[in-house]
Amino acid sequence: MPRESNRAKVARSEKIIDGLRATYPDAHCELDHRNPLELLISTILSAQCTDKQVNIVTADLFRKYRRVADYTAVPLEELQEDIKRIGLFRNKAKSIQNCCRALVESHGGKVPATMDELVTLAGVGRKTANVVLGNAFGINEGIVVDTHVGRLARRLGLTAEKTPEKVEVALQKLVSHDDWTMLSHWLIFHGRRRCSARKPECAECEIALLCPSEKDGEYRE
Repeated sequence: MPRESNRAKVARSEKIIDGLRATYPDAHCELDHRNPLELLISTILSAQCTDKQVNIVTADLFRKYRRVADYTAVPLEELQEDIKRIGLFRNKAKSIQNCCRALVESHGGKVPATMDELVTLAGVGRKTANVVLGNAFGINEGIVVDTHVGRLARRLGLTAEKTPEKVEVALQKLVSHDDWTMLSHWLIFHGRRRCSARKPECAECEIALLCPSEKDGEYRE
């Protein structure tokens, strides 16, 4: 296939977004939460774990732990027991307690609303910070690149980059700043409901005409 110009790629990206927006008008963060703290905790727990499993655990967790101080007041072993259904639960419990201690000591018990402050917290990298900023505070600081987002960005021919950091930068150059948070939700919804890794439903795909992988039959991971 001929190399696609950047202008053409931007135009195609806009059409892809229009198609996904129409297909998934209710796309949203699928981690259950009621406030920034709950979203922060859920996102820390979600590393290498499904949103469904996290939501099962946090249904009870958030009834027991309502404030930042609640997480620091219990013995580490008790918090580990409360999240033991989650993968890497021992390390995640330590991260949650250290994160919450920093919130108490440096942020008045509140979740900060800047990238620079969030990434200093234990268990919080750029991806987690983007989730919190975009969904708890409505701040389009960046684009969340999880497995689905990276995979679909490559499959749709939007980038050939492999690392989340480089995929994010590539997508930021193609997508309107106002759509950065929602782009992740649209791609995640599409990846889970239509464009799976092993058996993409190309015949039924709402954006198939915009997808080079569908045309050449080479499904990119």
